[in-house]
Amino acid sequence: MSSMTEVNKPHAVCVPSPFQSHIKAMLQFAQLLHHRGFHITFVNTEFNHRRFLKSHGHNSLDQFPDFKFETIPDGLPSSDENNSQDLTLVMNSLRKHFSAPFRNLLNKLSVNKNLPVTSIVSDGFMPFTVTVAAELEIPIALFFTLAGVGFMSFKLFPTLVEKGFAPLKDESPLTDDFLDTAVDWVPGLKHIRLRDLSGAWRTTNPDDVPFNFFLETAEGAHKVSAVIVHTFEALEPDVLEAFSSSRSMLPPVYAIGPLQLLLNQIPEYPLKSVGYSLWEEETECLQWLTGKAPNSVLYVNFGSMVVMTPQHLMEFAWGLANSKLSFLWVIRPDLVVGESMVVLPPQFVAETKERGLIASWCPQEQVLNHPSVGGFLTHCGWNSIMESISAGVPLLCWPLVADQRINSRYTCYEWGIGMEISNDVKREEVQKLIEELMEGEKGKEVKTKVMMWKKLAEEASSSHGSSAITLDNLVNQVLSKARY
Repeated sequence: MSSMTEVNKPHAVCVPSPFQSHIKAMLQFAQLLHHRGFHITFVNTEFNHRRFLKSHGHNSLDQFPDFKFETIPDGLPSSDENNSQDLTLVMNSLRKHFSAPFRNLLNKLSVNKNLPVTSIVSDGFMPFTVTVAAELEIPIALFFTLAGVGFMSFKLFPTLVEKGFAPLKDESPLTDDFLDTAVDWVPGLKHIRLRDLSGAWRTTNPDDVPFNFFLETAEGAHKVSAVIVHTFEALEPDVLEAFSSSRSMLPPVYAIGPLQLLLNQIPEYPLKSVGYSLWEEETECLQWLTGKAPNSVLYVNFGSMVVMTPQHLMEFAWGLANSKLSFLWVIRPDLVVGESMVVLPPQFVAETKERGLIASWCPQEQVLNHPSVGGFLTHCGWNSIMESISAGVPLLCWPLVADQRINSRYTCYEWGIGMEISNDVKREEVQKLIEELMEGEKGKEVKTKVMMWKKLAEEASSSHGSSAITLDNLVNQVLSKARY
């Protein structure tokens, strides 16, 4: 397909949710489509497009005639481009302000009759795209940058309402016993409790923005041509089988991942130079890692959105310091709630200066694949877990929101590749788990398991693996079909 003339190319409009990890995953997926002969229009918000250009250079996105970048406004007040936007404000704006500019963009693109839009690939958490696609009669696939179990946990939101769990009449039921209630009525999920689901259902307000946003997301997934989840068949056979057997309730679900391993099958894909980050990456950390012994460094990164209290930051800091082990810790300026800058105490800096490095952002996949890195302390965002599996690095999990809880549950108790830290983190527990992961018997067990999953991930993403075959099926069955 790569030899197709421009006029004959299928044209996919790719629309990520306006957050770092979602943009990265969608860019990777769009590059896979581009390699298979698609013309791509990639749609960022104006805010994130400016951040992208600031990070990569003002001409970094101009060099690809068949991979174009467009923007739409996000309807939010201007804010600091060095920090992430408020999640609830973005959700509210997605529901109210994105439809019209997205429709206008599609109408603008349709002016070129030689290159009509043949399909939309939208982040699953952009429900307005489903409505606009139906109006304009354009086939649409929803790409959830989630595990299969993560997608299932959001798909449950209408059922939680039907069963009377949500919204809550008051907060009195939120006891440990209640939250430990087994969610044993969902095909494909194992040993899941109410506490493992996204916390957005635990509201007493029927008008709560996140609650209604996830309800709309779940309902939109029933109205599209296909659903894509970022996983591979060997990792989640039960939930993928459950999706397959519920075709009357869902469109076909395509398991495609890990995305980076699929891209690695392309020797020199032309967009490799673009990068994915909304922040400038500090590559000096790679040189620092080179001076460390194999498997001796704990990598610590809580992602692009998680914020924590000053107390939790100190517990993690002193847990790291007291372990006496080497670490690379990514600390965004906005990591601590209500602060624009994180300041660590001089005692911590003095204690760890010979074995610790602090960075504001870094090239995570390169870090995880560095031979010096032996563990990953993470918030359990799904992209991070997939990157850790792909690199064969075991995890320490501190889940807080959204799908992070169910990701951690499966990581630690089903796949056996991690250990979980209590929500109300204490330095003694952090120290103990770091030492166990990096030097203990349990650490050896999870390392063996993660290397097994790494091998299976590599097999899935090989040229004849399950994910590569599934991607070809998606292209041929859904995304390349002519509209006219």
